[in-house]
Amino acid sequence: MAERWEPAAFKARVDEVLRGYVAHEAGELTAVDAALGPVADQLESAVAAGKRLRAAFCYWGWRAAGQPDSDALVRAAASMELVHAAAVVHDDLIDDSPLRHGRPTPHVALRAALAHHPRAAAGARSLAMLVGDLLMSLAGQLFVTSGLPAAYLGRARPLWAALARDLVAGECLEILHTGAAPDTKASLKVIRYKTAKYTVEQPLLIGGALGGAGGRLRAGCSAYGVPLGEAFQLRDDLLGLFGDPETTGKAGADDVRGRRPTALLAETWRLAGDEERARLRALLDRREPDGDVLEAVREVMRRLGAPDRVEAMIAERVGDALGALDALDLPPAPAAALTSLAHSASVRSS
Repeated sequence: MAERWEPAAFKARVDEVLRGYVAHEAGELTAVDAALGPVADQLESAVAAGKRLRAAFCYWGWRAAGQPDSDALVRAAASMELVHAAAVVHDDLIDDSPLRHGRPTPHVALRAALAHHPRAAAGARSLAMLVGDLLMSLAGQLFVTSGLPAAYLGRARPLWAALARDLVAGECLEILHTGAAPDTKASLKVIRYKTAKYTVEQPLLIGGALGGAGGRLRAGCSAYGVPLGEAFQLRDDLLGLFGDPETTGKAGADDVRGRRPTALLAETWRLAGDEERARLRALLDRREPDGDVLEAVREVMRRLGAPDRVEAMIAERVGDALGALDALDLPPAPAAALTSLAHSASVRSS
């Protein structure tokens, strides 16, 4: 790869790895029994789209440690996208989300394969859970068979355990806080563990560890990665309710319908008086919020300035991340790439 950061070229490299690897594994699955075809299709669908930000952060953690471009490293970095694919399948299942990237989520799509099943919806949810489990297993397998030396892989192995633990902790915290009184501090902890760490910090740390990063670089990766990962999810919260579903590819009602503990809702609650809280409570208690209910929730949020407050939280975190990056005084290529990635992660429409 040229020293100039070319996101499209990098994405194409990662896509090639993912599609080839998952297509092979899908073929192995259907070789067991042709009836597994719909499950194999969902494996391939899970990696069909994506910005490949997590792979990019892993790659530039490696380059920040002074290592050259490497096809083996790109394969290892691609495993971060399989972790993400697994997390998305499980998250959509937990949240009962019907759409992702404008397509039916696995637990919805797999119902078509179960027309004969006495409990088709429940069976499809079970199949989707297993798809997510297999994707996580494949992530580990791709990582260890990437072609990097065993000694390099050994340096990163403890970080994999931390990644899985933090991801599960964040998902569990979201479930535990869903429907509870909105609280910004609790919402930010969910964001940190469910998304921020495995999106930015841990891929960077894994790439750095593979490349032999020292303590100062590892600390800098965390100081950059955690606030930027939080900014990424805060932007996702805003897009979930104020973004265009045609662009985001997600159902706009998901966060409201699920009473999820987003920072946007928590900040709205914090800023609201008694009358506005009563209004919000009545709107959120609707079992199936329609377009009018969603617009009423948006109107309350706008009136209280909650979206502007979340925008300020995003800007503050991006500033912290870029300040940490500047303090590392990295070579020009990784410094420029990580600066560009900070913009890509925090300023987006999907």
